[in-house]
Parts: sequence; structure tokens; C-alpha cells
Amino acid sequence: MFDHIIASEKSTNPVRITAIAETGFKDWLGKQSDAHQAWIAANGYDGKRGTHLALPGENGTCQAIVLGYVDDAKTLWDFAGLPTALSAGDYALADDVTSNDALCEKAVLGLYLGGYHFDRYRKSDASTAKRVLFAVPTNDAAKRAENIARGIGLARDLINVPANDMGPAELEAAARRLGEEFGAKVTSIIGDDLTKRNFPAIYAVGKGSDRDPRLIDMHWGDEDAPKITLVGKGVCFDTGGYDLKPSSNMLLMKKDMGGSAQVLGLARMIMTAEIPVRLRVLIPAVENMVSGKAYRPSDILQTRKGITVEVGNTDAEGRLVLADALTEAATENPEMLLDFATLTGAARVALGLGLPALFSNDDDLANGLMENGMALHDPMWRLPLWDDYRPMLDSKAADMNNISGSPYGGAIIAALFLDRFAEGAKSWAHIDLMAWNPTARPGRPEGGEAQGIRAAFKLIADRYGK
Repeated sequence: MFDHIIASEKSTNPVRITAIAETGFKDWLGKQSDAHQAWIAANGYDGKRGTHLALPGENGTCQAIVLGYVDDAKTLWDFAGLPTALSAGDYALADDVTSNDALCEKAVLGLYLGGYHFDRYRKSDASTAKRVLFAVPTNDAAKRAENIARGIGLARDLINVPANDMGPAELEAAARRLGEEFGAKVTSIIGDDLTKRNFPAIYAVGKGSDRDPRLIDMHWGDEDAPKITLVGKGVCFDTGGYDLKPSSNMLLMKKDMGGSAQVLGLARMIMTAEIPVRLRVLIPAVENMVSGKAYRPSDILQTRKGITVEVGNTDAEGRLVLADALTEAATENPEMLLDFATLTGAARVALGLGLPALFSNDDDLANGLMENGMALHDPMWRLPLWDDYRPMLDSKAADMNNISGSPYGGAIIAALFLDRFAEGAKSWAHIDLMAWNPTARPGRPEGGEAQGIRAAFKLIADRYGK
């Protein structure tokens, strides 16, 4: 995952990376040797953010790397291009970076994410692979960056694994590996036991697959600590059910468990940082398939909350499995309840792929998530739980429908559906996200992506950290 990163003591005589703020480039340039000034001019280098230049030393060697940056929320991406852009060799951050705590954390995080790669299914020729290694410091800033990077890396890895190797059982196994690493307790309710334990909506959606549905439940931390509960949609593959998706819309449906990947990545960050909370993670893990056992349009489903739901569309399955999980989560009245889900195309139409939609019943929680998201360039944008739209979920045959009869406001409608089941949670937020990069940018390769969990981690650390 991050095999381009090594500890600083394992590197000898690395090339130093010095960072120059865009606004200070002219002053810095005036202090350089005549030879370096001539070299910089000959290469037309002007120190713009995210651009770099190798400065020559004796005998044609590389003496240093100069990187332009801007000190803002996007700083980490200025550093993220280096792992793929630099020539083979050993590198390390210069003292001007490592001595600045905030800049060091952003730089190290950028280097980690910039070299992330998912090559589980590709054979690589080690003899021709470019060897670029970064020796990172062992200070607290670098440790914080590593924690965040590994949480993001976990989320990306889980999403990138195809559905043939990431079904409900494999997702449970990933949660159990994480639990074992940090001493968390992980249990699961599988198959027919879901009906016996009153999780009927999860069972109804998942029973159409040969791979048993389940509810994965992780607990960590002191039972007397503030309760933080994370719920992640774990639809390991979504055909749409009998309301079958077009084949082109199925191509990315391995990522429909992206919400579960987010909460496991976020849980990893929380446990690594040893934030004194009572953490609970709930993942309804299913496949939405077509078979003789699959649920149908117009079926009326029972839910854990006792609310009956008419199925207006079997492709609106995520909200159904989340309904049971949110009901269970709300019974404990946690201090904070967050759910992450690749829930609606409507949210992507409204806000695009890189800006998750945020819904919340708590202004303080919503404002904290948005403010941290903007500060960290891990953004989300709040949409309303608009009361006037609630009747759009009415059903003549059941307590409610799982969809609206209108093509408009789909992300809000889905959030209002979930709001019925999160009722009782005093501080709840729902994040509707893409969990995927369609194209590559520095530090953000094409494929699975973590969205919103850096912002959520910062908020939780600030509120409940030591």
C-alpha cells in the first residue's frame, strides 16, 4: 500500500526536498547561487504550487528538490505529486518542512497518499520498477499523518477489491482483522438469524444472494466513555435487484460498499489515536441480487423499528439495510451517530463526485463537519432535511415507501427516509458520497476513495481526544 515510505533512520544521504511558498519564491531565488539561478531560469521554473525542480550538484548529481506550495487546505496535494514524478532515488523532507509541525503533517500525508497504489491483481516486474523512497521523520506530526494515511488506504483497498473477492463474508473478515489489530470485539448476525434477531430489512435485501447477508458489529474502548457510533452501507454488489440496473451502471457497483469502507477506515484512525471513546461500528453487509429468493417491487417489508415499508424500487436497497442498522444504533443514544453511504445518484447530480452531501439533525455537528472538511480539503456540503418533502414517502399500503413518486430531490428524500430510523439519536449525520475517483490526480488515483473521514476524525479528536 505504502511501500514507498521508510523511516528516516533507514535512509542514508537522501536528496532533500525543500518547500518554498509561492509568495516567497522571489526572495528565495535571490539568495541562491549564480549557477542555480541560471539553472532555474533555463528551466523556466517559477515555483508555482505543486511544481518541482531538481537542482544539480557536482558531477551531475541531484543536490536538492525544490517544491512550490501554498499554505492552505490543499497543501498536502502539492506534495502528493512527488512520488510519481521524481526520478528513482532516496528522498527526505528538508528541515524547513520538518520543523514546521503543521506543514510537516500535510507534507507527509501528501507523500503517503501520492504513492498509494493498488496492485493486488497485477504482476509487476521488480527489475524495471522505478524505486522512489521517502524517508519520513518520526515526529508526532508524521505519526499523525501516517495514521490518517493508513485509514484512507484501508478504505481505498476495500473498495478496490472486486465483488468476487469482497462479498459480505470477506467484508466481515476485514472488520475482524481490524478488530484483532486493536483489541476490538467483532460479532456478526448471519443469514436466517437476522430474522430471529429482528433485522428483517437487512435479511430481505440480502436473501436473494447465495452469499449470506449479515450485520457486522464492532465494539472498542471503555464502556463508560462517550459513545460514538459509525454505520456504513455494506452493499458488496448492487445489481439493482428486479429493478435491474443497465449494464453500464453496474460497472462500478463493487464500490457500493464504500460506506462500510469509510467507517472501517475512520475506526482505524480513532483506535490508532487511542481517542477515549466507546466506539461502535455497524455494517449491514449484503448483495442486492436477482434470484427466486430476491425481494420484489411492491413487497412490504418489516423493519427493526416496527415501521412497514413498501418497496417502490428494489434499487433503493441501501436505505433499507441502513434502516435496521440505524434503529439499533439509535437505541444506545450515542453522543454522535454518523452514517456513510454511497446512497443516491441524486446527490452526485446536485454536488458532483467530489463533494459528499451532508444531512444532520444537529447544527453543531453539521457545522463542525463542514468546517473541518473545508479546513482539510476533505469537503462535504449540507443539504436540508426538508420537512415539506416527508409526505412524498407516504404509501397507501404500508407505513411508508422506500422511494418517492417524484424524480426530484432524491438525495433529500433518501435522507428523510433514514431520519425516520435514526430518530432518538440526539446528534446524527448522514453522508451520501461517491467513494470513487473517476480520474487520477496527485494523491488521488483512479479508484476507491475515502471521503469525509479526515473531517470526521478531526471533529471526533477535537471533541473527545486526550
